Amino acid sequence: MLKEKIKIALNNNFKIVFCIGENKKQKKNKKTLSVLKKQLTQVLSKKLNKNNIIVAYEPIWSIGSGKIPTENELKRTIGFIKEVLKTIFKKKSPPVLYGGSVDESSVKLFKKIKEIDGFLIGGASKSSKKFIDIIKNYYR
Repeated sequence: MLKEKIKIALNNNFKIVFCIGENKKQKKNKKTLSVLKKQLTQVLSKKLNKNNIIVAYEPIWSIGSGKIPTENELKRTIGFIKEVLKTIFKKKSPPVLYGGSVDESSVKLFKKIKEIDGFLIGGASKSSKKFIDIIKNYYR
């Protein structure tokens, strides 16, 4: 069903933010990469317009928890996502955002990770002050 929704949206020139992520049990059982690969390969295909697709890595266990992956985990995981996307689209990967407890403090760590192409801000975007602080801290 998700594959069909994406196809219809892209055929109507919508931009798609396709969110993927693993839960706490999958992370604990070291299944993160296999879960993400399955999510990507079962829904995306080279027939789709990659120019209108953005992928957001949002580890389910991190959302709203204040817990975040380590710098090395993010480098490895997002690098892996980009490699899978390159095999699907046979070219450069669509942009990969990170979302999961992005706030004014964590954005300082995230901006150092070159694999991250941008951020998907969730709960912190509900407060204009918090959102502005995220932007300010990104550029400091």
